[in-house]
Amino acid sequence: MALSKADVNNINVTAVASKAIKWNSNADGFEAAALGGSMVLLSTQTASSSSTISFTSGIDSTYDKYVFKFYDIHPETDSVSFQFNLSVDTGSNYNVAKTTTNFRAYNIENDSDRGLGYRTGSDLAQGTGFLSLSNIEVGNDNDQCAVATLELFNPSSTTFVKHFLAISNTYQKDDFTMQHFIGGYGNTTSAVDAVQFKFSSGDIDAGTIKMYGIV
Repeated sequence: MALSKADVNNINVTAVASKAIKWNSNADGFEAAALGGSMVLLSTQTASSSSTISFTSGIDSTYDKYVFKFYDIHPETDSVSFQFNLSVDTGSNYNVAKTTTNFRAYNIENDSDRGLGYRTGSDLAQGTGFLSLSNIEVGNDNDQCAVATLELFNPSSTTFVKHFLAISNTYQKDDFTMQHFIGGYGNTTSAVDAVQFKFSSGDIDAGTIKMYGIV
């Protein structure tokens, strides 16, 4: 097969943010392409006394992985956990069966206690309810909040279960920091096309969630 040659002195490419350059499908020119492993911001939602935050569009076969990043999630109600669930019917129902593990680490502000261990009772075994990302209660003082990252892998697959990983850090009601490390899968071979977030009780007073696609 003959190798194609390009005259580098006559290449004219318009710069596109977060894009690479590749041959086009006809192999007679160049085009912009998404960088492998790059994060593409797809949607941003900001809470304001919101009962839920739902992402019901944009989750499809376009990306191999979807990442949700949470910023300063603050509850209206004291001592609540932040939760999520998956849907296979564009958000009509959030009830996918999930099996998970859950580890936590914590340290109290006055240095009186700390710990690391498996969180028995906070994991799920084929549970269809909402899964807590922050199993110990988030406080609703003015400066208390939660942050987290949730990764959802290959949600459009109709062959495999839907794996996810999450890490969260919360400022708890009793003035200590708590990290949770969660892994698991949604036990469905239907395509997951929506994700919903909420507190175990009361509204989401404030905070932002951003959804990214990973090429």
